[in-house]
Amino acid sequence: MSRRPPRPDRAPVTPVKLSKDEVAFVRGLVIYQDPHVVALNKPSGLSSQGGRGQGHTLDELLWAFAKPGKARPRLIHRLDRDTSGVILTARTKPAAGFLGKAMMDRRIAKTYRAIVTPGAPEPGAGVVDAPLRRDEQGREAYMRVCPADHPDAETASSRYRTLAEAPGAALLELHPETGRMHQLRVHLASLGRPIAGDARYGGALVVGGQPVPRLMLHAAVLIFPHPSGGEMRIEAPVPPDMAGLIAGLGLG
Repeated sequence: MSRRPPRPDRAPVTPVKLSKDEVAFVRGLVIYQDPHVVALNKPSGLSSQGGRGQGHTLDELLWAFAKPGKARPRLIHRLDRDTSGVILTARTKPAAGFLGKAMMDRRIAKTYRAIVTPGAPEPGAGVVDAPLRRDEQGREAYMRVCPADHPDAETASSRYRTLAEAPGAALLELHPETGRMHQLRVHLASLGRPIAGDARYGGALVVGGQPVPRLMLHAAVLIFPHPSGGEMRIEAPVPPDMAGLIAGLGLG
């Protein structure tokens, strides 16, 4: 799940040097671009920003789109490292300001797909309104459902709808109304329907006898007001690993 939008005016002073393979890789993720925005289909395993791994983050890879002497595109929002799907960037400072404000005003709509276990939630569609708080454990950060009067409580709301179900699993469509860290993951776990592959929040690592290769959460659709006017809809196809599990479980 996406976290709070990063500040769009923050950009490294010194460009990150990328290899030819890295440039080709990130350019291959583009699903839409124009003079104002670039939308990419982020793969699972790639940190949006601030990752602790050895490789570059997506934020650093965006230098592949920078013109000489200019800043790279700016991330408008983030996706968790193991979540795949649509992520939006702004090419210019005015576009970043416009989209950042749209994000804060909740004018950007996100649709996710998720495989959950051990079956569909009851009821099959609804809204989870459960405040969340951050819980630090060593170097790891978790989000926990908490009472609304907790001093660290942040409001959080998620809509869900069951698309398909099979013995031991279900495919859900999700719409986060707020953008808290790990929001969808924690809200579904609070229903007793954690996302498959989500070891952090109790997700199954094997479903229907099939190993789950990663967190089965995909940002499928992003609808946003375009800086030049009108509304735009960007869709990212479900990646092969998740599509294979959906087919193998009889969910699609």
